[in-house]
Amino acid sequence: MTEPVDVRRAHVRIARATDYLPAVVKFYCDGLGFEVLYEFVDHDGFDGVMVGHKGAAYHLEFTRNRSRRAGRASNDEHLIVFYLPDDAEWQRAVDRLEGMGYAPVPASNPYWDRAGTTFEDPDGYRIVLQNADSPV
Repeated sequence: MTEPVDVRRAHVRIARATDYLPAVVKFYCDGLGFEVLYEFVDHDGFDGVMVGHKGAAYHLEFTRNRSRRAGRASNDEHLIVFYLPDDAEWQRAVDRLEGMGYAPVPASNPYWDRAGTTFEDPDGYRIVLQNADSPV
């Protein structure tokens, strides 16, 4: 038990529940350019969609429980941050979401407003389009 686990090559799945599965998939796919990687229907009472990019080291999974509501985000600090250092690419991403009818929202932490734009997905979870290089 002295050796740490090496997760550097692990594939990461970020999973969360939603009450608005089609709308959430539209937000991430049409709005942010993700692809549907996998879908399932009524798997033990759950429907789900995994979105991402083939070959990427992560994907997002959204599930809907047929017998229980998920509810909205519990606070406005639930964030996924996308670092887009290219000005034109960042502006295209902002314009695309705004063109779909999503209005930017003020970030709870003012840091994100200095070089970025924050949007809420249909469940109230927030994504930040940060016009900067990742600090790590």
